[in-house]
Parts: sequence; structure tokens; C-alpha cells
Amino acid sequence: MAARVVTVAFQGVEAVRVEVEVQLTGGLVAFMVVGLGDKAVGESRERVRAAFAGMGLSLPARRMIANLAPADLPKVGSHYDLPIALAVMAAMGVIPPDALADWAAMGELALDGRILPVAGALPASVAVGAMGLGLICPEACGPEAAWAGETRVLAAPSLIALVNHFRGTQVLSPPKPGPMVDAERGPDLRDVKGQENAKRALEIAAAGGHNLLFVGPPGSGKSMMAQRLPGLLPPLTAEELLSTSMVHSVAGLIARGQLTRARPFRAPHHSASMAALTGGGLKAKPGEVSLAHNGVLFLDELPEFSAQALDSLRQPLETGEVIVARANAHVRYPARVQLVAAMNPCRCGHGGAGHGACGRAPRCQSDYQGRVSGPLMDRIDLQVEVPPVTAADLALPPPAEGTVEAAARVTAARALQSERAAGGPDGATSLNAQADGDFLEAVCNLDPAARALLSRAAETGGLTARGWTRTLRLARTIADLEGSGAVRRVHIAEALIYRRVAPGSAMAGTAFAAG
Repeated sequence: MAARVVTVAFQGVEAVRVEVEVQLTGGLVAFMVVGLGDKAVGESRERVRAAFAGMGLSLPARRMIANLAPADLPKVGSHYDLPIALAVMAAMGVIPPDALADWAAMGELALDGRILPVAGALPASVAVGAMGLGLICPEACGPEAAWAGETRVLAAPSLIALVNHFRGTQVLSPPKPGPMVDAERGPDLRDVKGQENAKRALEIAAAGGHNLLFVGPPGSGKSMMAQRLPGLLPPLTAEELLSTSMVHSVAGLIARGQLTRARPFRAPHHSASMAALTGGGLKAKPGEVSLAHNGVLFLDELPEFSAQALDSLRQPLETGEVIVARANAHVRYPARVQLVAAMNPCRCGHGGAGHGACGRAPRCQSDYQGRVSGPLMDRIDLQVEVPPVTAADLALPPPAEGTVEAAARVTAARALQSERAAGGPDGATSLNAQADGDFLEAVCNLDPAARALLSRAAETGGLTARGWTRTLRLARTIADLEGSGAVRRVHIAEALIYRRVAPGSAMAGTAFAAG
């Protein structure tokens, strides 16, 4: 006799259909699990055996084979325990086999028959709903799975509760979606004294979704300002919330179905490896760049990260996704992030000027800043010097404007971008930092003076083709903050100043002369 239960395997945030087939046959008494499962899948037979004993059931004295099909698809994780157990009970006649025909199942079993929470309930619920099925999941995962909307969800605390439900003696009620938590009020820009140029750059970055680099000595407020960026950003839209929560669900970061519209802010330590940043490891888990999807990835002490780890970010910053390649699979994770980084001008910290100036400048500066590759720097739209905070700055009263006022201007600028995208061609992005091609040229509407300045910068300042596009995007954002319909010469000039790589470079000289 054979029974079949549907479950899923995860490939990135995508849940792929897997069928668990259990057959009772004659021959040597054994319980075998086949289908290219990992160690956790192989151990599921012992958890199933113990869970049955906890319910007062014993496995039949027959040869049992549990096949996970398709057999050539790798199966990873403990969430196969529940579908295997349900298929065994259906084969034994404990549960009517047709009762499971419209359901998929996932969950880990405890030795006493309880169903323990697992990662990935939200993408699994979305996927099985698209198959026309309902989802049986652990009770703790029910509020998360219920966010999928139309998908029927059955959240059970234990195996015995599921048996009673399908027999009609104790019907389980469907779970409700977990709470939607508002973003916590973060630190305020009013706490930052001085640094008006850096705060201006922070506001521009927030308005257009641009990548940003702060360069300055220790204690100048680089990290302080970066931590205030999330307060300037609008909450996640419904579409962004779903895609971000799918990644967090696969990573096991959603507790009791609690979602938030606050944009992610991830700040990994500079000792993080390439796999930690972009994803990978034994089970190809999402990295920091994917966990920050639709949010901010903050890299403090940028040159202290390994060159391999930093250069692995180049492709995700362009394409908005990460592809983790393995011998048996290619796993894709979304990674549309806003990169914010901070660094000292040299290893000594202070560079070649001011109090505590480095005695080995400019050699120390060039060596230290050279740890960050040129192609990565070319992907950073705003590169801003943050000077030391003076005693006069500290003596000033708090600024008149803070996060609330700056966030209002950012919201207005983003509303202009959304209106343009709505009236543009299909697939047009609502953020200037992602605009491209003819759509970018059309929305910029450069006047002759602005185009002449940009051409001169490209010819004399070494502006790359990517730099040309990113300068246009940045200038469009500056114009949006002013409410200007066209990009004028002054907007291009300010954008070119922010595009400089280092003080004294050819690009910097061109930009300053243009201003």
C-alpha cells in the first residue's frame, strides 16, 4: 500500500514541489528514506519513530520506503519530518488517504510528537497556494503562513492534534496573520552637530536610493549619520514587504508571524567573509546583502573588509540579485540594497592634515584607500569627505531641522519619481538610482549647459560610462529635491562633486572647477 503527501524544497526564496511517497512492502523489516536528502532528512526516520511511540503507535513490522521525488533534487532540512509522518500514517490507515489530497505539509517533529517550527513558512505558503493546495505547518508558523492571503493554513501543535482534526473529533481553527509592527523611532538627525555637507549628501542618497561613502577621521560622525538613514526612508510598500519577508522567512528571522514595514538595516562586522556577505555556506543561506533587500547595507571600516568579500558585492549592486553557484544547483536571492559605507582616510585615521596628521601621508592614504577596488568605488554615487567636528560645532545649539523635516523632503522627491515611473514604459523603476536607458535620458531633460558640463567631465575627468549614467541619476535626484522638472547645470555640477574618488583626483578637480 502506498500513500502520497506534498511538501516543498527551497531553492533560494523559491519553494519547489516535492512529493513524499511512502510504500509498505514485504521483505526485511526496515524504514528507508531515499531521494537525495541531507543528514537531517536521513535522521527524520528516527524522529518519526520516536514521535509515533509518543502517540502510542508503533511502526508496522514491514519494509517501509519513503521516497522524496523528484529524486535528483537535493532535499535539505528537518521540515520533511511532518510530511513523512503523515504519509506513513496514511499508509497505515490512521488517517484517511484522501484527507491529505488537498494539502501540503512541512514541520519538524519532536520525540514526543510535538510539531516544531521551521524556517520558510511564508514562501512555502505562497507556493502551495499557487498549486491550489493548503498548507499544514507547525502551530508557531501559522501566523507567518497566514500572511500568504488566499492559502488555506492548518497550524497544528502536535501529530495527535492533526489525527483528531482529520478524524473530525477536534477540528483546528485557521490561524490569523501575525501582527504588523510599526518601525521603532530611530535616532534623530538633530543629534548631529555640524556636518551640513554630509547631511545634505545623506538626504540626497535617501531621496534617490543612491549608494553613499563617508570618508573622514575617527569621531567625525560617519557611523552616526549612517545609522540615521533608515529614519529618512519611507516604509516598505506591500510588494517590497512580501519580497523582503520571504528572504527573512527562509533565514528563520520571522518570529510568530510578526512583520514590519521598517526597511532592513544590516551592519556586518568587517571580519565577515564573502559567504557571509553574499550568501553561501553548506546550505546556501542568504547573506547580509540579501537580508538587507529593499533596505540599507552599512559597511563600516570599508577597507578592513577582505578584497574578495568587497568585490563580491559588485554584481549584486548592479543587478539587484545574488546567484550562489554550487555543483548541484544555482540558488538565487534578491539583493536590491542601498549601500552605505564609512572609512578613515588612512590607517592612522586622520590623513595628512589637522590634529594627529599621519606622518606617512600621502603614501599611507593611497595605500589604505587602494584596498577598495576602483570598480566598486565606481558603483558608489556619493563619495563625501567628513571633516573633524570642531569645538565650535559642539557648542552650537541643536539644528532647527531633524529627521522629520528631511524625511518629508525625501518623501516628496520619491513621490515625483513614482509619478514618472507610472507614466513611463512598462518596467520603469520608481527610484532614480535604478533608472536606465532611454527612460533616464527622457526624465533628466538636460538643458544644453548641463549636457556640455557633463561631456566636459567625461572627456577631461575620466568619467566612465557607468559614471556618466550614475551622475545623471544623481543629478535627477538633486533636481527632484528642488522640485525642478529639468536637470540644470547646477544639478550636474553638484552631482560631479559627489562623484569624486579622492581629494586631489582628476575627477575632483573637474568637479570643483565645474562648480
